[in-house]
Amino acid sequence: MESIGVLMMCPMSSYLENELQKRFNLHRFWNSPEKSVFLENHRNSIRAVVGNASAGADAQLIDDLPKLEIVSSFSVGLDKIDLGKCKEKGIRVTNTPDVLTEDVADLAIGLILALLRRLCECDRYVRSGKWKQGDFQLTTKFSGKSVGIIGLGRIGTAIAKRAEAFSCPINYYSRTVKTDIAYKYYPTVVDLAKNSDILVVACPLTDKTKHIVNRQVMDALGAKGVLINIGRGPHVDEQELVKALTEGRLGGAALDVFEQEPHVPEELFALENVVLLPHVGSGTVETRNAMADLVVGNLEAHFTGKPLLTPVV
Repeated sequence: MESIGVLMMCPMSSYLENELQKRFNLHRFWNSPEKSVFLENHRNSIRAVVGNASAGADAQLIDDLPKLEIVSSFSVGLDKIDLGKCKEKGIRVTNTPDVLTEDVADLAIGLILALLRRLCECDRYVRSGKWKQGDFQLTTKFSGKSVGIIGLGRIGTAIAKRAEAFSCPINYYSRTVKTDIAYKYYPTVVDLAKNSDILVVACPLTDKTKHIVNRQVMDALGAKGVLINIGRGPHVDEQELVKALTEGRLGGAALDVFEQEPHVPEELFALENVVLLPHVGSGTVETRNAMADLVVGNLEAHFTGKPLLTPVV
C-alpha cells in the first residue's frame, strides 16, 4: 500500500501522521504553499483524504481529485465533508464514533462544574494572592439542577448518565422521541430551554441545526440558566450569545467549540461567567490514538477489500 496516495488535510495527530507515513504515500496538504498547483500535480495519484473537524473534503476538492476513493475523518462530525457529492461519486466515507464518546461526555460535566462552581476563577483567586484578603464568593450548586440535552445520541446519552449521578432531572430534544428511556422529551428547543437550568448542545451539525441555539432559546433559558456547547461552534449564534451574556439575559456559558475556530469573540474574554476551551473534547492521548487507529484501520480495510470499520457512506 506504500504507493497509495493519501492526502492529510491539516496537522491532527503526530501518532496518526506517523502511522499513515508507515503505510501509504502521505502528502501533507498544509505544507503546500500553492494548493491548486499541488492538486493539479497529484490529481491522479491521491486515492484517499484524511480530514477532521476543521478540514474535510468539500465538493471542489472532490472534483479536483478524480481518483479519490475514500474520505476518512479523524472526527465523529461530518459537516466538513460533502456527503452528497461522495454518494454521487461512489466515494466511501468513515468517521471515528464511540471512541471519543466518554471523553467528550466527561468534558461536558467538567464544563458544567467549572462554570457553576467558578473553578477557573477560584484558581486565579489563589494564584493572585487574593485569598489572603478574604474568602472567595459563594457559587452555584450543580447537584439537582435540571439538565436539558439537545441531541440524545451516543454523546448526549453519555452526558445524561453522568448528570444522573448528580441527581439531575434529564430533559431532551431530538429528531425523534426515544421510547426506551424515561427522560422527558420536549418537542422544541425553546420548550426544552424553558424547563432546564443547564442546556447542553450535543447534536450533529447540519443545515437544520446551525444556530439551533438562537436568541429565542437563550431568552427561554434565562438569566439563571447556563449554556454548555461541546457540539460544534455554529450550533450557537455567537453574536446573540455575546449580547445575551453582556446584557445579563443569560446566566453563563461554557464553550469548547466556536463558529470560526480558532477565533473567539473577544467580548467573551472579559466575562467571568464564561469558560472557554480550545476544542479539546476528545483531546486525551488515549482517545486521539484510538481515533487514529480507526482512521488507519478504515483505510487499510478499504484498500485490501475488507468491510469498513465505521462506514458512513
